[in-house]
Amino acid sequence: MAEKEATVYIVDVGVSMGQQHNGRDQSDLDFAMTYVWDKITSTVALDRKTALLGVVGLRTDGTANELQGEESFENISVLQEISNVLLPDLKRLHSRITLSNTLNGDAISAIVIAIQMITKHCKKLKYKRKIVLVTDGTGPLDADGYSIAEIAKKITQDNMELAVIGVDFDDVEYGFKEQDKDPQKADNEQTFRTLVDSCGGVFGTLQQAVEELGMPRLKSTRPVPNYKGPLSLGDANEYDSAVCIDVERYPRTMVRRPLTASQYVHKSDQPNSNTQSTGTVLPDGDTEMADAVANDLTNVKSSRTYQVLDEQAPGGKRDVSRDDLAKGYEYGRTAVHINETDENVTKLETQAALEIIGFIPWANVNVTVSGHGGCNANGSLQYERYMSMSVSHIVIGQRTNSKALMALSSLIHALFELESYAIARLVPRADKSSVILLLAPSIEVDYECLLDVQIPFTEDVRSYKFPPLDRVVTISGKVVKEHRNLPNDALTSAMSDYVDKMDLSTFGRDDEGNPAEYMPMTSTFSPVLHRIDQAVRWRAVHGTEPVPPPYEILTRYSRPPEELVALSKRKLEKLTAAADVKKVPPKAQGRRRNRNEVKPLSGLNVEALLGSEKSKAKISAQNAIPDFRQMINTTDSIEGIREVAQQLGAVIEARIKDSFGDIAYARALEEIGVMREELIDLEEPEIYNDFAKALKRKLLAEELGGNRKDFWWEFRKSKLGLIDRKTSEASNALEEDVKALTVFDSSPPFSGSSIRHRMHGGPQLYATIHILMTVYI
Repeated sequence: MAEKEATVYIVDVGVSMGQQHNGRDQSDLDFAMTYVWDKITSTVALDRKTALLGVVGLRTDGTANELQGEESFENISVLQEISNVLLPDLKRLHSRITLSNTLNGDAISAIVIAIQMITKHCKKLKYKRKIVLVTDGTGPLDADGYSIAEIAKKITQDNMELAVIGVDFDDVEYGFKEQDKDPQKADNEQTFRTLVDSCGGVFGTLQQAVEELGMPRLKSTRPVPNYKGPLSLGDANEYDSAVCIDVERYPRTMVRRPLTASQYVHKSDQPNSNTQSTGTVLPDGDTEMADAVANDLTNVKSSRTYQVLDEQAPGGKRDVSRDDLAKGYEYGRTAVHINETDENVTKLETQAALEIIGFIPWANVNVTVSGHGGCNANGSLQYERYMSMSVSHIVIGQRTNSKALMALSSLIHALFELESYAIARLVPRADKSSVILLLAPSIEVDYECLLDVQIPFTEDVRSYKFPPLDRVVTISGKVVKEHRNLPNDALTSAMSDYVDKMDLSTFGRDDEGNPAEYMPMTSTFSPVLHRIDQAVRWRAVHGTEPVPPPYEILTRYSRPPEELVALSKRKLEKLTAAADVKKVPPKAQGRRRNRNEVKPLSGLNVEALLGSEKSKAKISAQNAIPDFRQMINTTDSIEGIREVAQQLGAVIEARIKDSFGDIAYARALEEIGVMREELIDLEEPEIYNDFAKALKRKLLAEELGGNRKDFWWEFRKSKLGLIDRKTSEASNALEEDVKALTVFDSSPPFSGSSIRHRMHGGPQLYATIHILMTVYI
């Protein structure tokens, strides 16, 4: 369980906080609230019931505290009692924390009130107690009325932490000293410093605190094991020599996802928006979307309906219940139905286990393999870096079992001394799929463990063949070492020098000024994750103000350091000269019909000089795609583009009509795809849309060699539908038009009756097939 926290923020809102100092374009109060709001919203974002906070206003116009009848407690108001703070509370606080018109108010008395608030709420329970005072230190202090030592003693006894953050306070360690400081402020600073030093608190200047806000705060996670059980070597049920060690497995690295947005709707957009709305009550008593009036949002709930084709039903479709559906596995163009009672036949019965099945030496890691799938010519297993398929985990001995800890330590040291890895089979829970792991020993000063990553099965490996980079192999098998596509020695040397000059491993500096890594992993934060978090926290408080730019540390590594770029400029120039790099002219947005043709440098018309005339060519069925592309590139009018597209359309229709079964469908679909792509580039989508509509009409009318409706099924699977406005701005087709084209006014190529005849599933199976068809398309 997370540790309980209770924090009280004391915010100075005196009239002196409205001034601007040290060249800042915001008042001291706004500058201070930058820090306070960041801390408060970070606590709210944790969404923890154990993270509580309160807010006390110092030097307010009024007085509202439990000790307001006593002397020295005037102009101090409790703005927020210690409790969980939600978004409506943030908005109320934002409206209440405003600049006052008074200079009166004792900061020491405000600390006493904060101590009383924490003591009253936390009692003797275990809490992490903290008080944060943010002030400019110009108000009067009644230090004589209280014993600083007694207050520090109370803070220490109750295990509280006191932090005093001052506007333009002197801080030698940070390197800031305010010039021409007011004597009263200097005395107050010394009083605060004495109090903080007496109770072991924190004293600092607000400038440093605001700067440190740019450092992302890491979220601590509670370790949750994903496997608890034996790590076995051998079958303990059959062999007495088998080894079983009780272990626990925890994630070592895990991708942290950014905040996700949910769908909501404004209550003002609903028909009954004038009615009062209450949040959805959860089982534990919390309310969802608390204070709905303040948020003006409500949840969106979705529903799903299932339909099957039914000619007798209105609209040709009939709704079916989810309980009437059955599962089916796609098998070719049909679906294989498996009853719920027989569904266990598709599952492999397994028991939770972590079993070592073999060992491999370190020497086999990252070795070039000559065989397939990670095995050399002799068939021995080799591990390469591309085989890591998952995040890493650690395996430790059972924490309450000293024998298990000793046994696992022996295994770890044995693997380390023998320079070997272990290959293990893991089933995290019963009836779960098994995975293969690589276990590596890790011995640190504080602990020992096994690090594991998932490695692939044979089916998981994708093998590709690419041409080599250091030679060219001709068709005849001749190996060419010098070629225009191969780098020469000068280019290789220039590239090597440039890479060495751009080395980041020693460009940084440590605290002592020695060369260090420029981009250590501990300083590399996820820009997307923390930017979203920053924007959400800002918008929660400042409803309409623009979100500030991202913190510098989030964008620091998005570009190379300017100093390093300047130092390597000459090497880059040499590399550019050696590679003969030339600037490529910008590509036109669209290849319109009036696009400029490439002309020779002489400016002469070569075709006119040679007396050649353009002949009116036609697209041949044997070479349709190259002919189409060549004619499209030489056409300079929309009539010519339409004519070329019609020629290719005629070739496609003839190919469908003359096809023996579906033998020519693949080639026809390829030609349709090329036509669609080229017409999108030419920004003439309507020509393709007219062709697609005409093709569907002819297929329905059986004008292309009889019943060719199965081709339209393949057409839909290939996603060659109309070109809508999302794909091309020149299109007039809407999303509804695209959907209307894909809907077939007849049964699919494999009719429901034929399937029911071949397989016993009844209407349940037919509903399943229809859903599979819809999802697949």
